[in-house]
Amino acid sequence: MTENEVAKVIVDVAYHVHVRLGPGLLESVYQEVMLYELQKRGLKVQAKVPVPIVWDGLLLDKGFEADLIVEDIVIIELKSVEVIHPVHKKQLLTYVRLADKRLGMLINFGEVLIKTGITRIVNGLPE
Repeated sequence: MTENEVAKVIVDVAYHVHVRLGPGLLESVYQEVMLYELQKRGLKVQAKVPVPIVWDGLLLDKGFEADLIVEDIVIIELKSVEVIHPVHKKQLLTYVRLADKRLGMLINFGEVLIKTGITRIVNGLPE
């Protein structure tokens, strides 16, 4: 599957999770349900993935922790906040770059409508 094909499944799952659970729960709840639903659809998903970074020739085992990595090609950053700030998008772009991925998805379950809570962050992915 390509990044865009995986992203379509992620959006569909996020929509269904948001409709059934509604907004405002802890991010950890959405993470567990997203993990389950994505795996149920046959996708390989890892949760709370430590991603190493190299700094000045030194390998740091845990530069950051990715909420979900799907099919080893898409990073999902989950939020459950009233407002997504520009720093959240910058944070995900940094994660995507450091993990050497081409697509990240920022999903905010705090939104009333999930379609306004999903942002794609690309790193060299053809549109």
